[in-house]
Amino acid sequence: MVEYLECGYIVKIHGLNGGLVINHMCDSYEAFSAIKKLYFKSSDGSYNGLKIRKCSPYKGGALVLLDTITDADMATKLRGQTVFAHRSEIPCDEGSFFIVDLLGLDVLDADTKVKYGILKDVINSGAQDIYVVEGDDGKLSYVPVIDEFVIEISLEKGIFIRPIEGMIE
Repeated sequence: MVEYLECGYIVKIHGLNGGLVINHMCDSYEAFSAIKKLYFKSSDGSYNGLKIRKCSPYKGGALVLLDTITDADMATKLRGQTVFAHRSEIPCDEGSFFIVDLLGLDVLDADTKVKYGILKDVINSGAQDIYVVEGDDGKLSYVPVIDEFVIEISLEKGIFIRPIEGMIE
């Protein structure tokens, strides 16, 4: 499993004291604000972390102050970068999964165990997520993530669905 997960990106700086406006990728601001340290990926693939001094909601995202980033010049150098969090610091409800862990899993019929394809992507449509399933032939099918269609998710066995007619091509 991936140790560091993308949790947002820096949109712009805010003020003269090194404030960063971050569009987070968490389910909620509360989930993002639970993170204590943000990591930046280096060109060599390693991750360097900075402790969050302050985090507050800001226009649908978050306004963050990080240790050692104390002025606008330092903050400007970070603009546009993706930020990561250690997976252990991101709250995840029981029975919930990180999308990155689901990508590539087999998508199977809940009753017959026939394989429809693999989970290629997850689209957040607002009302509910939509699973993008890629068949062996490369065709894409879209499955709304609701209890009626998604029956079981197992990181070991795959994603078991019960599609209606025409849902899977």
